[in-house]
Amino acid sequence: MASQTDTSLLSAELEEEEDEEFRQLLLQATQKIQSAMPSVRDSKPIQPQPGFCIKTHAGAQEKVFVNVCRSLHVPPPPDLSREELECLIESDSASSFRVPMSLGEPHAELDNSGNGCTAYDVVINSGFFSKVEADPFFKEFFITVALEGLADKYKMDVNHPEWRILKNRKFMGSISGQTIRTKSSPVIQEMDFSSPVLPKFTILAEPAGRPPEFLLAEIHLPSVGSARELSLELGQDRVVLRGGPGPYVLDIYLPHDIVPERSHARFHRRTAVLTVKMPVQPQLGPP
Repeated sequence: MASQTDTSLLSAELEEEEDEEFRQLLLQATQKIQSAMPSVRDSKPIQPQPGFCIKTHAGAQEKVFVNVCRSLHVPPPPDLSREELECLIESDSASSFRVPMSLGEPHAELDNSGNGCTAYDVVINSGFFSKVEADPFFKEFFITVALEGLADKYKMDVNHPEWRILKNRKFMGSISGQTIRTKSSPVIQEMDFSSPVLPKFTILAEPAGRPPEFLLAEIHLPSVGSARELSLELGQDRVVLRGGPGPYVLDIYLPHDIVPERSHARFHRRTAVLTVKMPVQPQLGPP
């Protein structure tokens, strides 16, 4: 599941005549947000509903079953069409599309032959589950992402190409309740918009070819003339941008957890591009 969102407005570097005024606005907003943030991590229990069951293997012999479940309490990913997803996968920013999911702890079960096996519960948003069920392309994409997520979290070698969906059962063993982190409502609220515009954006991980040190987002906002028109919020794994005529609305999950309080943004008025530089949280090595 996505990490806890630590909502904060980024400090921005603007053109000289805007600097002092915008810094004061940022200071006031930051103080207001920090005073409203809960001191402990908010969470709530959910009871996932069964969806379908995947059979695969870890290593050469160990049977692994993945119970794909659904819940309205898990946030959905960005709403893309099949064509948009195909273009995104083929682009350099494919990792910017993130599927929020809750990965449950492994539980020991018995298969139909009475042999021991391991099962995992993966919970996704109910609406996204319906899209996955309706489109084989989305289903194959999601299963690949889910298996990669389990392999990364539990450090196991999952045989991605050899999975299959069971026809006669929706889950292996039993589906336990899970606890998910909840995100508090933003302190800074914008007016309701009837026709939001999704801006063009790219997210690059730097340096390329090895564990990234930071993410660099470039968001194109051709109708925006000043940073005063924008509201930008960062969480550990999320970017939310609103504002400008249209209006522009961008709400995306990041491919890596970041450090919001060390992130910086700058709006370039000549090119109408907002650049956001976000340090990636360092990965903890083995003890």
